Amino acid sequence: MAMSRFRALISSSNFKSPLISPPFQSSPIRRFSSSQFESVGFIGLGNMGFRMAQNLMKAGYKLTVHDINCNVMKTFSEMGALTKETPSEVAEASDVVITMLPSSSHVLDVYNGPNGLLKGGNFLRPRLLIDSSTIDPQTSRKISAAVSNCILKDKKDLWENPVMLDAPVSGGVLAAEGGTLTFMAAKLCNNLAMAVSMLGVSEALALGQSLGITASTLTKIFNSSSARCWSSDSYNPVPGVMEGVPSSRNYGGGFASKLMAKDLNLASASAKDIGRECPLTSKAQEIYTKICEEGHEFEDFSCVFRHYYSGKDEV
Repeated sequence: MAMSRFRALISSSNFKSPLISPPFQSSPIRRFSSSQFESVGFIGLGNMGFRMAQNLMKAGYKLTVHDINCNVMKTFSEMGALTKETPSEVAEASDVVITMLPSSSHVLDVYNGPNGLLKGGNFLRPRLLIDSSTIDPQTSRKISAAVSNCILKDKKDLWENPVMLDAPVSGGVLAAEGGTLTFMAAKLCNNLAMAVSMLGVSEALALGQSLGITASTLTKIFNSSSARCWSSDSYNPVPGVMEGVPSSRNYGGGFASKLMAKDLNLASASAKDIGRECPLTSKAQEIYTKICEEGHEFEDFSCVFRHYYSGKDEV
């Protein structure tokens, strides 16, 4: 998480909460300054959260963390962060709390569980709660409503109530490590497009190989013409074509296929809720479910090139 982006997120005088509730009315403008958030809590130290929290520490923020993984908690303690056994203890020590969790059920538990962020009832210390998890809109709205009904324990700078931001991220582990994540409020739509794009690029590259065109040659053609996209020029799925991406590490250390399947399930459910047909969503959902069922759920989602399309490594 780039600190410049973090400061921009909380200090922009024109920033509006990206969480829109029916009938699509935006929340009142709330002005933030980085000096208000010197103590930062971070909950969820997985592949993404670990790197985001680490960048916050490097930038000099006082960090308090929580995760169910004792080993990662020990690592952050050795780096100088405060560690807490429960989310509620993180809330008591923080001006702002960031959550980065795998699913809606995890987010609900961290917020509303017996030892959750909202354990204190109607009184909260954190002024700002930022959820960077990718979850369904209904859960985000439910949590936002609960937070908005709370009152700050320590009122200052005209703050009366805490604010919850729905702020999932895009860019994956590489961007989290490099501090170049993009924050958004439309993550399900973004990941749907990303999944379909990866499938299209993988299908075309595998077809090209079968027709006698190397993946490197075809990638150069894509990236010099109308087929150019993130899946071809920045996250190529063919092992041996591009360095520094999961396909060059046997599909390790990226965005797990099980997470992509989860996001596609959420996108599909959201489409059904409003009565919209999304055939590409359904097909992508089917493919990534199959990939996971075949034992590749922890491999990066670009592994569809190898495991679904039977694509070959670049020699």
